[in-house]
Amino acid sequence: MTGTVVRNQASLLLNLDHEASVESECPSLIYEFRTGLRSFLTVPMFSKGEVTSVLHLRSAQSHGYQASHVALAERIANQIAGAVANSQLYSERERLQEQIVQAQKMEAIGQLAGGVAHDFNNLLTPIMGYSQMELQKNHEDKQLHNRISEIYEAAERAAGLVHQLLAFSRKQVIEPKVLNVNDMITNLEKMLRRLIGEHIELETSLAPDLGLVKADPTQVDQLIMNLVVNARDALPDGGTIVISTSNDYYDAAEDQVSTSGRRRWLCISVSDNGTGMSDDVKARIFEPFFTTKEVGQGTGMGLATCYGIVTQNGGHIEVDTELGRGTTFHLYLPRIDDAVSANGIDGEANVMPTGSETILLVEDERAVRAFASDLLREQGYTVLEASNGEEALEVADRESQSGIDLLLTDVVMPRMGGKDLAERLLADRPDIKVIFASGYPDSAIANKGVLQEGTVFLHKPLTPVALAKKVREVLDRT
Repeated sequence: MTGTVVRNQASLLLNLDHEASVESECPSLIYEFRTGLRSFLTVPMFSKGEVTSVLHLRSAQSHGYQASHVALAERIANQIAGAVANSQLYSERERLQEQIVQAQKMEAIGQLAGGVAHDFNNLLTPIMGYSQMELQKNHEDKQLHNRISEIYEAAERAAGLVHQLLAFSRKQVIEPKVLNVNDMITNLEKMLRRLIGEHIELETSLAPDLGLVKADPTQVDQLIMNLVVNARDALPDGGTIVISTSNDYYDAAEDQVSTSGRRRWLCISVSDNGTGMSDDVKARIFEPFFTTKEVGQGTGMGLATCYGIVTQNGGHIEVDTELGRGTTFHLYLPRIDDAVSANGIDGEANVMPTGSETILLVEDERAVRAFASDLLREQGYTVLEASNGEEALEVADRESQSGIDLLLTDVVMPRMGGKDLAERLLADRPDIKVIFASGYPDSAIANKGVLQEGTVFLHKPLTPVALAKKVREVLDRT
């Protein structure tokens, strides 16, 4: 009866007195007829011109419903349909309002992240720069060397925090490299043990033949750290966290594992034997700002960031959890061709190239300028310094006889920015090479014209090896 009403988009009234008539007119009502019902009225309910549901009326009275009842039932059905539609519209409006609020939160975070990234990266440049310069030297005092190494590693983690802020706002600078994840976990292990505390044990089980992935190393560090912190929070009374790696042939679409004909994945698993999660919590763990912690105890962004990073890199996350038994997160990242040798793994070599050319260094942050100047002079270059574009033009005029081979300039500066400065210098000296640098995210400087094809750009915080290599690379171009 319902199917007929939906197909015809019209009410249907049946008054049935004999079982034979039921079997001939509407066999689906035979059970209801045998329970004593004799009169059947079904009315369609519409939404946007489509039948979305029906109203069933039943009576044990013979001929209980007449034609006059149909019109009344249709009016009632229309009122019910209208009320349901209004409720749905209200729910939709509430959902859209929540999305707007969420978007405003993300925009606010984005604006905060851009400003923090600029200031923080400028602060980190001399810390990371000078500490790495010292690490290049052969210190007889091993304790001093270790302390400097700790400073550099801490600054690297701080730079990672900037990346994490930018990840929430989708403004992060992505720099994919070929990575050995086992080495990354080993390098992180000491820091992770300090992070989780002495009451929790940390174990690793790393596949010896693990493949390689191409991803941003800061993002991979962030993934591991966020999941370990999440596991730590699930172990308030202590327990064990296990980080493991494996090669897999997992096909998420078909939910099965095979060793042939499937895409190859590298799997990073982080397990704990803590509190576990309910199904309701599990369904929401990747939502931004969702947290089960008390107010002020958590941001609700850690797992949301993990989800964003993994999907951005073409991977996926699986979660196994049971209340009172613990949780395991499986991160699947695409493996790259096994033919890529270990020599192809990206990373900063310790050897820094040298030169004897003249470099005009323009940077409004004194500490950043001092570090870059010290480094370049140690590598043999003649360095001319300026704190803004106008001052740089004055320096260039004074040095017109000796010549300038390279302009290394910040992008955003008072009085005259890096782009305008470069255009002024190149107008008179088209042979000058140019490198732009900035601590702002790409989205904040896209309108400055320094990210166009053919330009050379360095992201802060600057490090000695990266800076020395890029300077030599640009100077050697013909």
